[in-house]
Amino acid sequence: MQDMSRSGTAGELRLDALIADLWWRVRLINTDILEEEAKAGVFDASQPTYPLLALNLRARRDNLVSTIGVLEQRARSMSEAA
Repeated sequence: MQDMSRSGTAGELRLDALIADLWWRVRLINTDILEEEAKAGVFDASQPTYPLLALNLRARRDNLVSTIGVLEQRARSMSEAA
């Protein structure tokens, strides 16, 4: 029985580490977006001259944030079940 609880705790720790890593990546992407906007001098994504790389980075960031939300929900479920 103790092995299962250890495995559950290890799983929670791995999930927490993954979530933290993904938030770190989101921060990096945000920095990259700001750099691309500054290079182009365009900060409004609705402008036709907005950098394509920044648009792609925004989409990637939004997908990561969505994934993080699902993982955080799973982490909450795991801790409530424990």
